[in-house]
Amino acid sequence: MSFKQALCAATAMTLVTASGALAENLVIATVNNGDMIRMQGFTQDFTDKTGHTVEWVTLEENVLRQRVTTDIAAKGGSFDIMTIGMYETPIWGANGWLVPLDDLSAEYDVDDILPAMAGGLSHEGTLYAAPFYGESSMIMYRTDLMEKAGLEMPASPTWEFIREAAAAMTDRDNDINGICLRGKAGWGEGGAFITAMSNSFGARWFDEDWNAQFDTQPWADTLNFYVGMMNESGPTGYATNGFNENLNLFQQGKCGMWIDATVAASFVTNPDDSEVADNVGFALAPNTGLGKNANWLWAWALAIPGGTQKEDAAKQFIEWATSKDYIELVAENEGWANVPPGARTSLYENPNYQAVPFAQMTLDSILSADPQNPTVDPVPYVGVQFAAIPEFAGIATEVSQEFSAVYAGQQTVEEALAKAQALTNDAMEAAGYR
Repeated sequence: MSFKQALCAATAMTLVTASGALAENLVIATVNNGDMIRMQGFTQDFTDKTGHTVEWVTLEENVLRQRVTTDIAAKGGSFDIMTIGMYETPIWGANGWLVPLDDLSAEYDVDDILPAMAGGLSHEGTLYAAPFYGESSMIMYRTDLMEKAGLEMPASPTWEFIREAAAAMTDRDNDINGICLRGKAGWGEGGAFITAMSNSFGARWFDEDWNAQFDTQPWADTLNFYVGMMNESGPTGYATNGFNENLNLFQQGKCGMWIDATVAASFVTNPDDSEVADNVGFALAPNTGLGKNANWLWAWALAIPGGTQKEDAAKQFIEWATSKDYIELVAENEGWANVPPGARTSLYENPNYQAVPFAQMTLDSILSADPQNPTVDPVPYVGVQFAAIPEFAGIATEVSQEFSAVYAGQQTVEEALAKAQALTNDAMEAAGYR
């Protein structure tokens, strides 16, 4: 053992002894996104500082949601920390399923969390999950292909412009798709994208009396536009593409544009991973002139399930992973472009981060999303790409499956919308909303 390793081990033992607690092994469920994978590479720093070890359960997004929801509802106790988001946190907090994070240390500086993130991860003013990173969605596009097409990306483009540009950038002979978008079933995968897109077309999930709205013209316009554009300029098999699949396509130079999570910006501009890193521009998610952009608001956050026997150690991990110090740790080792974005006000006040080319567009996108007023017409729910009610996840997963069947050519837009209307109204009636 080197002197440095021995010193770290001694420091960790001192901390454990001083706290009067035994070192714990924490089991953490997380999503297989790049920032979480990067965090796993730094967890030795946490162990050195606390003595606690970490066991990771890393899952694809849809699988993660199913696993943690089943476990917490059944009080299974499989995990000491769960990676969840803005949809689950306030609902589970209200149910008493999560440990309140109302006693984090002064050094952690909970007031530094961006208000949009803290608000979405709280219930009645109490924080129940700490944001590892926050995001909206925005356009990432190939500047070289846009220039070749003779077009210039507006700061806030319309959907018609995006469709025109996608067609102009499509080059089937060279395996370049003008646009890559999520089509994968799942309320948080393709369902999240099409819901955010529908907001910009004037659609909504429910009217003010909780009646489903899939039989309206705005939803028909949304789905017909999406399918038409993707059939013209999207990749083969887009019905099964989610975040990671489209990220890979864009990094390989196979997409002219990609509209997705702002957190992807660091990956598409990283020359170690992206073949097009030097030719990426950014713009706000599109609109149709109705006053709403097609962007969402989300945080992947860390929460502690109620009943855990390792609450103190779990809080120590959450403070470590979502702290200013962790941001500095990543910056020192990976560069400022690769720190977890969208969670802390101080990050966007840091001159080092202000120099990152996508930093301001990420913040602008986050600030432009309004979960309290997500749609053109009034709605009875809160949430941009979801309705913050317990029944939504199940309903929206079924609806997204119907939409993905359209993308795969298995049914028509009209058939899918009729099924979505019926199953949503049936579910809402059974739940007592109607």
